[in-house]
Amino acid sequence: MPLKTCTLKQTRSIVRRCLAVALLLAIGWSAYGCSDSASINPEVELSSLTVAPGTLQPAFAGATTQYSVELSNNVTSVTVTAHPAVSGDTVSIDGQTTTSRSITVNPAGSPPTVVNIVVSESTSKSRTYTVVLNRAAGDNDLSALTVTPGGLSPAFTSSRQNYTVDVATDVTSVSVSATKSDPNAVLSGDVPNEGHAMIPLGGPGTNKDVLITVTAQNGIAKTYRVTIKRAAPMDNNNLSALSVNAGSLSPPFTPGTVNYSVEVAASVDRITVSATKSDPNAVMAAFGSVIAPAGDPSGEVGATPGPGATIPVPIIVTAPDGSQKTYTINVFRLPR
Repeated sequence: MPLKTCTLKQTRSIVRRCLAVALLLAIGWSAYGCSDSASINPEVELSSLTVAPGTLQPAFAGATTQYSVELSNNVTSVTVTAHPAVSGDTVSIDGQTTTSRSITVNPAGSPPTVVNIVVSESTSKSRTYTVVLNRAAGDNDLSALTVTPGGLSPAFTSSRQNYTVDVATDVTSVSVSATKSDPNAVLSGDVPNEGHAMIPLGGPGTNKDVLITVTAQNGIAKTYRVTIKRAAPMDNNNLSALSVNAGSLSPPFTPGTVNYSVEVAASVDRITVSATKSDPNAVMAAFGSVIAPAGDPSGEVGATPGPGATIPVPIIVTAPDGSQKTYTINVFRLPR
């Protein structure tokens, strides 16, 4: 019968594996004294496999060939490193013969990146390991947003970024709670990353903008705006300013003082009194006529006293709830 021949390459592979078997037998004999055999895995395997950055799931084992790695959104490439269990076996990573290779990761929202690592000996025996790289998508949405007291208008949806909230005049602060759709996103602005903040408001009749910025893992940010509208007092029938075009008020104006006097020279034929309401929604009238309707903050009225005469100029302020206050300016014109 003719003898079979083998190539030099096959011979070297056989020699390497025989040496590996001999070494394992020697270790077994030395460690246990009476052992005369050793368990040899005849399969072609990797001794190690890593992805950086990232963690293999499940943990690496030579007999396990399927893995996945979860990557944060800002990771655009990874380094895959693989070493054979038997020195001299060949490792290829995505078709390139190497034990370490940089792999570009597909963009977020695209299909995962699949990396194939093949370890083979000089004969036809080989084994393929597969690593699936999953890159996190960028989510900068809120899943919930509430203001207490008050209610958002319109109702909250993650795609809408601008809202208003009306609160009563006696509300001095509100609690704002924001929940991220992606726990790995970051909140900033008027609401910290914890998602809760107590927001102080301005005075009655003022607005306060609350800004909540959500930054996704990919660095893209979205800002939600909530405008808190604090109502003006319904019983505010005060003036915030009062002046005349000639002479000086006595005493100087204060909102709580309702009676004043003004002395003007005989050469002044006409006096103009100007007034501004504390609540623009109040109504201001003088001599039976409206001089500043609701929505107009200021108005004026004129008076023409005779020489040596005094004319009272009444300014009546009616609050939105109907309560009234009358400011009176007594204008005295000096005789000629």
